[in-house]
Amino acid sequence: MTDSKRAAGGASRAPRGGAPHQRGKRTGGQIALGLFKWIGILALTVAVLGVGAFVFIYANTTIPKPNDEFQTNVSTVYFSDGEQPMSTFFVHNRQSIPLSEMPENVKQAIVAAENETFWEDRGISVPGLLRAVQTALTPGVDTVGGSTITQQYVKVRYLTQDKTITRKLTEIMVALKVSQDLTKEEILEGYLNTVYFGRGAYGIQTAAQAYFSKDAKDLDDQQAIALSAIINAPNHLDPARGDKQRADLLERYQYTINQMVKVGYMTEARKDEIYTTLPDFPRLSVENRLGGPNGFLVNKVKDELLTAGFDAAQIEGGGLKIITTIDKRLQDAAVTAAANMAERIAKNSGEGHDPLWYHPAIASVDTKTGAILAEYNGPDFVTSEIPWAETPRPTGSTFKPWALVAGLREGATLNTKFNGKNKLKIGDSEVSNAGGGNYGWITLQDMTTKSVNTAYVDMTMQMDDGPRKVAQAAIDAGALTEVDERHFQPSIALGYLEVSPLNAARALATLVNEGKRSNTHIVAEVRDMKGEVIYQPTLVQDQTIEPDIARNAAYALTKVVEDGTARGMRSLGYPTAGKTGTYYDSNKEETRSTWFIGATQQISTAVVLTGGEQGISDLGGNVYGSTYTAPGWLEFMKVAMEGKEKIAFPGPTRMNETGNFTSPPTPRATATSEPTASETPSPEPTPEPTPEPEPSPEPAPSDTPSPEPPPAQPTPSQTPGGPPGRNRETPGAPGGGNG
Repeated sequence: MTDSKRAAGGASRAPRGGAPHQRGKRTGGQIALGLFKWIGILALTVAVLGVGAFVFIYANTTIPKPNDEFQTNVSTVYFSDGEQPMSTFFVHNRQSIPLSEMPENVKQAIVAAENETFWEDRGISVPGLLRAVQTALTPGVDTVGGSTITQQYVKVRYLTQDKTITRKLTEIMVALKVSQDLTKEEILEGYLNTVYFGRGAYGIQTAAQAYFSKDAKDLDDQQAIALSAIINAPNHLDPARGDKQRADLLERYQYTINQMVKVGYMTEARKDEIYTTLPDFPRLSVENRLGGPNGFLVNKVKDELLTAGFDAAQIEGGGLKIITTIDKRLQDAAVTAAANMAERIAKNSGEGHDPLWYHPAIASVDTKTGAILAEYNGPDFVTSEIPWAETPRPTGSTFKPWALVAGLREGATLNTKFNGKNKLKIGDSEVSNAGGGNYGWITLQDMTTKSVNTAYVDMTMQMDDGPRKVAQAAIDAGALTEVDERHFQPSIALGYLEVSPLNAARALATLVNEGKRSNTHIVAEVRDMKGEVIYQPTLVQDQTIEPDIARNAAYALTKVVEDGTARGMRSLGYPTAGKTGTYYDSNKEETRSTWFIGATQQISTAVVLTGGEQGISDLGGNVYGSTYTAPGWLEFMKVAMEGKEKIAFPGPTRMNETGNFTSPPTPRATATSEPTASETPSPEPTPEPTPEPEPSPEPAPSDTPSPEPPPAQPTPSQTPGGPPGRNRETPGAPGGGNG
């Protein structure tokens, strides 16, 4: 047989049984298939265990008793004695109504916005649950989202507001139970009578009254949709809180409308009619509960509690007892003193303004703790929400104490002398003393007592970077939080910078408290429904001014009351440190504000008087710190100090002069004076005459009104001496303030 035949014969026969089997070799597909089988078995096992666990947990879950807070309780705000109520936080008076009395537009809008599958689902949202779980497993992120209407109802009625995965899982189990026990109509009725709408309103009936002053059954489409939108974030979406909140509400309102169209509750034609604008929200419905002067205090209490970590629902419906630091006797005295100031200036100024045109403001704090004892912001929070006691206004000479502190820090003593001659040039500007007073070289003590403008400017110019150091002293005391560098001018001591009365009282208290600055606060204590204390503010005191410096500055200010521009305040009968101030806008020749700040060892009080809608209008002539604000301060403080111990201020600490001041100084600007016979200071002028028929108590001969000095011509609007238009405080005194 040839080779070719053998080859052919061998190819013609295949081995029996087909191709030979090769053990130990598997394809990639076979391996993958095996893995998938095992994964499937494992997943099935986990699923079975999971279902078993779920069934076990569900079987052992019971619907809890309704929360004690389900019927929300009114939170009451008290004066400092804890007995006399000041106000309540929005008496919401939950009024449950049957579903039959709730209009269809409300029910449809709520379902469309909050849970479009409400009528079909089992009370939980699986996609929402997965989102909530994912969020819970993300570090640093709150557990949010994933709640159906049933879950929201369960959370409010039966559970807590904790943002944890455990609470979320409990919510789901209870929601399933509730869905089994109640009809959808019963759940929706309970939800609409329970959910929080803001403004202290729980339930649709109270919400309709709080926002629109009507019953729920009378809500039109726009109103119903707006309330349904507000549920999403009640405090953030209240249009009364500002333009941003209104804009955000419009966005949620439009989302709700789109959802109603999507699920078939609204036609496109109806959408076009109401889509672009919100309904009108009358102001009266909630804000009248904050009427009168106490409304400002209640609003401040709420803001302070929110900052402390309370949420709005807890404040407004948690049945809290909130005790404030406000002494009712002192608050009543502040209201009376403020009203009397407004009446007096309206009667005597000759400007023809109604008393309500003026804005007297009073802030009084405990010198050791910063507790606000009284605060008058205006006659009615409803008609004007501007809190005048917390609104910064130019200070005039009441800013000089911070230049005094800066000078002492720089190494001056109360006996260091500065140039008090009248008319000190600063570039193209000129600073004068009130009434043209010429004092020659005058000690730091005397220039404080007599409120000598030129000497204070001279001292500021002699200090290296003086304006910045004056500003820093004001910040350290608590009068300011920051100062823009463009305000660092030589005349900074004369008071063109703006300070609120509350901060002015706090800053003076820092000096009285030997340099220890306290945070002001209005809440003293919060108790829960069981009477347990759940909040007290932490007393924070920082040594921001050196004790010796603060002690000497406070002592210097006692001489202002004993012998200087505020000597009429001696009739208080208590050792007092104080300072008058008036701010005059030289460009417009207008008096914009008048001040008095004064403190005993126990109480620091600031009083300011402004006028006009924004508090920047001209008060008229013959208006100084001693004519209206100082008497107002005295009227208030006589009540505040009644029965208190008389505590003297410590004498000045002996200090050696260590600064680089010269005597006579060599100022950086040219100092010129009125012709005098010698360098001896001229007789003390009366820079702030007290007009009849309102004489200062215990008048001294020098308190007799002197003729009003004629106004000088305005200086250029931009000078190194001060900011544009604010370079003179009193006639003949450019640059700021006179005492």
